[in-house]
Amino acid sequence: MLIRSFPAGAFGTNCYAVATGAGAECVVVDPGMDAVQPLAEMLAADGLKPVAVVLTHGHLDHTFSVLPVCDGYGIPAYLHPADSGMLSDPARWHGPQLAPLITGVRLPDPADVRPLDDGAVLDLAGVRLTVRHAPGHTQGSVVFSLDLDDAPGLLAGDVLFAGSVGRVDLPGGSWDAMLGSLRDVVLPLDDDTVVLPGHGPATTIGRERATNPYLAEAASAPGGRSL
Repeated sequence: MLIRSFPAGAFGTNCYAVATGAGAECVVVDPGMDAVQPLAEMLAADGLKPVAVVLTHGHLDHTFSVLPVCDGYGIPAYLHPADSGMLSDPARWHGPQLAPLITGVRLPDPADVRPLDDGAVLDLAGVRLTVRHAPGHTQGSVVFSLDLDDAPGLLAGDVLFAGSVGRVDLPGGSWDAMLGSLRDVVLPLDDDTVVLPGHGPATTIGRERATNPYLAEAASAPGGRSL
């Protein structure tokens, strides 16, 4: 499996391309802010041809370039329905600190947006992605499980980072839901699962299980707690 990535825009959102190998078709994950040109350069370096964009959730820093990428390559986007309104009205979902900076910004949906359902399996470009709904950061956050060459992998979006988890204080966020997602979706994964997060460096489930305080809280508090 070929995984390429770069940090997009001011938020350093990891934009990924996943393919079976160089010169093949690929899936693009989370084309965020200012991602169009660096994505094109990254794809060209390996001769990759995108067939779809999959979105881990609807926040602007993960979706800003989805329209030009989808229209430019003539490909569909996939997004969980619970986050569908976030593309067209991003200011509503980003809280009082960021909202004034993006008030009035409208990002029309790509012509072809397809729903992601919990448990669905997407076979795209020879890449098999299993969708798990993992709300908490947003209502429609998902993670994608896939098989890498030597280990299972997880495209985690903003559900899980190295040493941390996604924030839950923005509109649509919920700490109870995040704890449930960590407990029911993340913790059952094998320790050797390679985590490819939405921000920051890659990690493994085993490393996070041993060191991440939020996973420890999820493991010890099955009932969750409120914000």
